[in-house]
Amino acid sequence: MSPRKNVTYSSRPNHAARSAHAKGDKLFRTYDTTAIRPKRSPVPAIIGIIVLLVLLVVIVTTALSFVRSCTSVQLLEKGKTVEVVVAEGDGAKSVAKTLLDAGLIASTNEFTDKVQELGAEGGLQPGTYTLVGGQSVDEIIKVLQTPVASKTFTVPEGSTIKQTADIVAEASGGRISADEFVAAASNASVYAKDYSFLADAGTHSLEGFLFPKTYPIKDDSTADSIIRGMLDQFGTETAGLNWSYAESAGLSHYDVVKLASIVEKEADESHRATVASVFYNRLALGMAMQSDATVAYAVGHDPTPEDVDTYNEYNTYFVTGLDIPTPINSPSLACMQAVCSPETTNYLYFYFESDGNGGMNYYFSENYVDHQATYGG
Repeated sequence: MSPRKNVTYSSRPNHAARSAHAKGDKLFRTYDTTAIRPKRSPVPAIIGIIVLLVLLVVIVTTALSFVRSCTSVQLLEKGKTVEVVVAEGDGAKSVAKTLLDAGLIASTNEFTDKVQELGAEGGLQPGTYTLVGGQSVDEIIKVLQTPVASKTFTVPEGSTIKQTADIVAEASGGRISADEFVAAASNASVYAKDYSFLADAGTHSLEGFLFPKTYPIKDDSTADSIIRGMLDQFGTETAGLNWSYAESAGLSHYDVVKLASIVEKEADESHRATVASVFYNRLALGMAMQSDATVAYAVGHDPTPEDVDTYNEYNTYFVTGLDIPTPINSPSLACMQAVCSPETTNYLYFYFESDGNGGMNYYFSENYVDHQATYGG
């Protein structure tokens, strides 16, 4: 018997089969096959929507930024002046916004592009400038690169609060009176919260902490703002001091300022560290400091023998060690350094006199007998 021929459904061997196949195919296409289809995850669609939204936000933001930077603004009338303020730390973008608001430039990009082209970003100076309508961007940048001149005042090393107050009063044209300045500097506790180095000053004055230097003074400066600027400078200048020697000798940071203020009046540039050693040696032995400079601070003039023999709270012939209420002036950084790093000597006494040529001669002794012999000679 010959093998049976395999016929598949799709072969459609005759008309009846083909008719049945066509009918079945038509019916199958009309069936709802949702229930048997595999379910699709919604995650890809959600991600797609999020991506589209992000792209849309970026496109809209970019477009708005471009429109804002290129939109025509009402420019300042040619020749008309306007004041603009460039604050400390303002970058080109911030300055551009200020100029745009003042009607000096047509767009922020116009300014920032030119600044970048000229490499002028770091050269824009803080200050208040008077600019003129019609100036080119190059001209504006040139003006903003020129530091604004301001009035200044200089506090010499060794100045007292009262002397500093007179300097400030003169520099301000009397707008800040000397009395007002002295009053503002009369209580260190007012500033102690912002300046930790004032912790030991209590309610005493700020004597010793108004750092001697040259400072700007503006039309809106106040006694308080000037004092804060000087205290800021004190903190900056003394930040690098090594206090370890003074601390090992039992001195607080406030004591260091007191002693430095004494050295400021008792020593010239060449003898600061040596004079500091004399006072350290006296402190170590419990001797009185015996500085005429502290007496002079209290009486307001070079002390007479009667002044030296009369007790007051600054008279170091009477008070113990550095137990004076405050420093006696604003010492220089050099004197602070001398007190932090004095010479190593055995000297207990010194005196000085004019050398006749504008300088001073210093004489140091290890004991009172030699001191008397030198001083008497």
